[in-house]
Amino acid sequence: MEITALKSLNIPTPFHFPSSKFSPFCQFTFFHFKPFLTSSSCRFFPHCSLNGSTKIVTKEGALPRGVGEAVSEASCSKFLQVVLVSPQIPGNTGCIARTCAASNVGLHLVGPLGFQVDDTKLKRAGLDYWPYVVVKVHDSWADFRDYFRQQEGEKRLLAFTKRGTQIHSEFSYRKGDYLLFGSETSGLPPEALLDCKTEPFGGGTIKIPMVETYVRCLNLSVSVGIALYEASRQLNYESLQVPSESHIDTTVEESFIAEDIFA
Repeated sequence: MEITALKSLNIPTPFHFPSSKFSPFCQFTFFHFKPFLTSSSCRFFPHCSLNGSTKIVTKEGALPRGVGEAVSEASCSKFLQVVLVSPQIPGNTGCIARTCAASNVGLHLVGPLGFQVDDTKLKRAGLDYWPYVVVKVHDSWADFRDYFRQQEGEKRLLAFTKRGTQIHSEFSYRKGDYLLFGSETSGLPPEALLDCKTEPFGGGTIKIPMVETYVRCLNLSVSVGIALYEASRQLNYESLQVPSESHIDTTVEESFIAEDIFA
């Protein structure tokens, strides 16, 4: 077809753009966003450890900047621990980390995880509270189980599942309890459930009541909040009586997660 014919049909010829709309030679302005974190500034702290001289990056990535820096060995709570086994949604895990910071308990992430620990959604959901929660990442359930067995003092593994045999508010919690929660999609794996039911460390299975005719499950972060604060209530909120040793100034890098967008 001739070019004149194309023009008569009002079809733009190749490389012809109306000047009022788009030009292939127009200049674009690129906005520079300062990264919230870089792998070089992220450090991974073992549970209740403040070895700030060592930078450790897990195979899933680098944890948010300053994780656990405001929690000293003396103030690290030994009352309760939250364990997430194969969590899939970074926003849920970030919210749970914030809850752990507010209640002064440790957080364990057991792989395989459904996200990288340097995921932006994870950091954003935890806001600027990461220095006030101690996080430990375990590669697998077997690795976590070995870690758990090496811990001193009284301890129990408590599995929270919709098929639990005891209601969360009727169960008697003790210091040293580890509250276990499974994946958002598949719950706790069989080996974890078995260990929670077996002596000497298994403390049983627990459920949070809900209407099951049309609701499959509660949100993971909601479930952790319900369970953790019921356990804390029964222990007279003793874990909240130990304040953090210091305050970490998070305004220096002008973090883009300075406000609670999840409230």
